[in-house]
Amino acid sequence: MDNLELLPGNQITGLLGRKAQGPKGEDMGLVVDIVVDKDGDPRALVIDFGGFLGVGSRKIAIDWRLVHFRPGNQDAPVQLMLSRVEVQDAPVFDPNVQPLRMIGPPAAKPVSPNAGQ
Repeated sequence: MDNLELLPGNQITGLLGRKAQGPKGEDMGLVVDIVVDKDGDPRALVIDFGGFLGVGSRKIAIDWRLVHFRPGNQDAPVQLMLSRVEVQDAPVFDPNVQPLRMIGPPAAKPVSPNAGQ
């Protein structure tokens, strides 16, 4: 997990509130949450996507393997390895629905260096 900023207790810091961008630099919203498994390992990044001034936005969970970020640069946006259309078509994140509904990588799509960490 050398790409992550960790605090004692395996808490990820510095990602909440960061802008999220697509592969072509398009605005995808803001990071609003991180979903972790029972061991505290990250599974998904939740972004507030779409809308205007918070109206009409949706929370979307994105598989951790599709997320790139620079831990040493707090100003750098989080890079998502998904197009705007793919995120628009993703299911809405609901923390009360199990199993977790998130957008994941297609089988043939390369994944982030964060994968498996």
